[in-house]
Amino acid sequence: MKVHRGLSRRMAARAQQGLYRAILSLRTEAECERFFNDLCTPAELEALVDRWAVVIYLKDGLPYRKIHELTGVSVTTIGRVARFLTTGNGGYQVALERLRPL
Repeated sequence: MKVHRGLSRRMAARAQQGLYRAILSLRTEAECERFFNDLCTPAELEALVDRWAVVIYLKDGLPYRKIHELTGVSVTTIGRVARFLTTGNGGYQVALERLRPL
């Protein structure tokens, strides 16, 4: 997390935790959509959606070039997502497991 000019590290960490709590308080996809549309610029939201699409394609075993053709996401970004999918913090894995069809 970047250091905010007006916030101490402690205050920035509290703000980050507050954001996570706000996200966890949302109950429906419609609420999530409204929240993220308020929170993010269209470009930021598009980047998040693109990364998630890349995760799904990577889990399906598609090659980077094919994912690029399907999404328009750069091969560099696809590689970064792939790296976090395998050696990141496990967030992608948790979401994938919880969304997996029963």
